[in-house]
Amino acid sequence: MTMAKPLVAETAVRAEDSDAVITVRGLHKVYGNSTVALDNIDLSFMRGHLTSLLGPSGCGKTTLLKIIAGLLKPTSGEVLVNGKPVRGPGPERAFVFQDFALMPWATVLRNAAFGLEVRGAPKAEREDRARHYINEVGLAGFEDKYPHELSGGMRQRVGLARALAVDADVLLMDEPFSAVDEQTRRKFQEDLIRLREVENKTFILVTHSIEEAVYLSDRIVLLSPRPGRVADIMEPDIDRNVDPDLIRREPAYLDLIDDIWRGLRHYVE
Repeated sequence: MTMAKPLVAETAVRAEDSDAVITVRGLHKVYGNSTVALDNIDLSFMRGHLTSLLGPSGCGKTTLLKIIAGLLKPTSGEVLVNGKPVRGPGPERAFVFQDFALMPWATVLRNAAFGLEVRGAPKAEREDRARHYINEVGLAGFEDKYPHELSGGMRQRVGLARALAVDADVLLMDEPFSAVDEQTRRKFQEDLIRLREVENKTFILVTHSIEEAVYLSDRIVLLSPRPGRVADIMEPDIDRNVDPDLIRREPAYLDLIDDIWRGLRHYVE
């Protein structure tokens, strides 16, 4: 079995690709007068695929994610979503934050429905959609609980339900599992594989975990140390339609983790 399909960035990410939901062209980001965070990033992201952004600390992963989200402006270059330039946040993109970002005074149901509430959706409609996704993320029966009554993993599930409920084309996830324990993290990963198949959305995940990137991703984008550039793009050759426990024992999974670590280890202080 082939361990992974390595891609050459210049030919693998064509802006004219008609299947791309997101296209990043010549993206450059400078903080202040001299700190170059991202340098000449060209990428495309396909519908129904999960792409992980991976690289050493400070390489610009979260900066790139926030530019795609419209939360930061690039110094030069552009991001297109469904062919339209990004000028700021938009309803076609939903962000899952690392720190949950829930309203402490609101119930699970209202937190999950909040994006729809902001958009002015009728109460019955937004609550129906919120209940559906609360169930999808495994929180049925907790609709009337408050964030302080939930574990960290459960609070993150509420954040995921809220992002799914607004029916955005793109889910942007900034290390969404970093604040939970290892057991919860593994269950989250398994659930995310299932949700990706069901929802057919474009998922972009920032992670520091090589294992997580290999386990979840259709494509892994490796960024170089600052200034962040596309160092490599890989497509893990892993069958995710089997028992989740078997994936972690696959030689292709284990070998790719080792290969990525060998490429990154000399950047780790």
